[in-house]
Amino acid sequence: MTPSFRPVRRSLPWLLAGLSMIGPFSIDAVFPAFPLIGSDFRVDSAELQQLISVYLLTYAVMSLFHGAISDAIGRKPVIVTGILVYALASAGAALSTSYTMLLACRALQGACAGAGLVVGRAIVRDSLEGAAAQQMMSRVMMIFSIAPVIAPMMGAQMLFLDGWHGIFWVLMGFTLMLGGALILYLDETHPPAQRTVFAPRSLLAGYVSFGRDKPFWPLLISVSVNFAGLFLYISSAPHIIRELLHLSAQGFPWLFMPVVIGLVVGAWLSGRLASRRSVAFTVNLGYASLLSACALHLLLALVLPRPMLPWSMLPLVLHGVGVQLAFPTLTLLLLDRFPHQRGGASSVQAFCSLMLCSVVAGVLSPMLSGHMLYLALGATMLTVIGWLAWRWYQRTTQRPLAREREVPGVEEAFETELAEPR
Repeated sequence: MTPSFRPVRRSLPWLLAGLSMIGPFSIDAVFPAFPLIGSDFRVDSAELQQLISVYLLTYAVMSLFHGAISDAIGRKPVIVTGILVYALASAGAALSTSYTMLLACRALQGACAGAGLVVGRAIVRDSLEGAAAQQMMSRVMMIFSIAPVIAPMMGAQMLFLDGWHGIFWVLMGFTLMLGGALILYLDETHPPAQRTVFAPRSLLAGYVSFGRDKPFWPLLISVSVNFAGLFLYISSAPHIIRELLHLSAQGFPWLFMPVVIGLVVGAWLSGRLASRRSVAFTVNLGYASLLSACALHLLLALVLPRPMLPWSMLPLVLHGVGVQLAFPTLTLLLLDRFPHQRGGASSVQAFCSLMLCSVVAGVLSPMLSGHMLYLALGATMLTVIGWLAWRWYQRTTQRPLAREREVPGVEEAFETELAEPR
């Protein structure tokens, strides 16, 4: 911890975990309600996809601003305001009398949902250093990664409350309670002395300064691609389960349970290694696990004439372990390139990751989900790109950097550890 800050409250990981669940639940919990919404408003499946598209569009655009605004006015006001406006948008969605009104409320949900995740990452690095920061990030990302798996199942149960309206009422209630907890228990971690001015020119200058920092680019690529290979299988789940494995809707746990097991084990390992091994070792181990998973996917796709349970799904365990080992540390490395603009750096990372996941779900998944070999090749390509970017970063930081250190003393020592891993 930075000496100027009070001790971190025990409630912080729970608050950040709650914030991390909003985005996945906003998307996946709505899927089971599509038939009811389509029937009520007389819209077809193509129009129903707009419920996801408008949400993702506003989420992506606003993710570029949440962090920069928090750099200017503080972390807590941005998160609390975002949560309360999200609750208002959820109530509007539940009360929608037309499909246009429902889409408008979904757009407002997307504009606010990213505030907690983007600014929450900056809060972790504001408050903690070294192993403690890595452990906290691992816990938060474990919840974030598991949420998309359980959200559809919970969404189906919410339909019994009040049809599709019940999903939005539950989202409203959850975010109102979370907002109250944030007001009471979330401490401001970005003091006025460290804040920057929020203006279009300064915002653009900040993003330009990111681009001029040579280690920032390989880190951005590596952290953005890190989850994409696993997300290719997750976004292709309906086709894998129904068309390739020939299972009913009850067969989805065959894909999602290995993912959950891998993510949980990876988060536990990341926390254990944080105080024992260097950041370079942890990320290298993560990519070793990811590349091993890809090799097994390719081998099983070539050896088996058709996918076979449980073998075809088992490599997803290694994939989940690798993601959780690498992602928290890569995120901290990225944020620490700019200690006074962590919110802005987190915004750029969230935007790029979201755009890449949108391409994976909208382009790569439809192209590759017809055969397990194609999926394995796609996941391998994405993983290799991430690993090459990580190697690029290591080569870059082994050379002397001309960039001045922005924070002296204890902060400088930790930044050196992150920027130049052993």
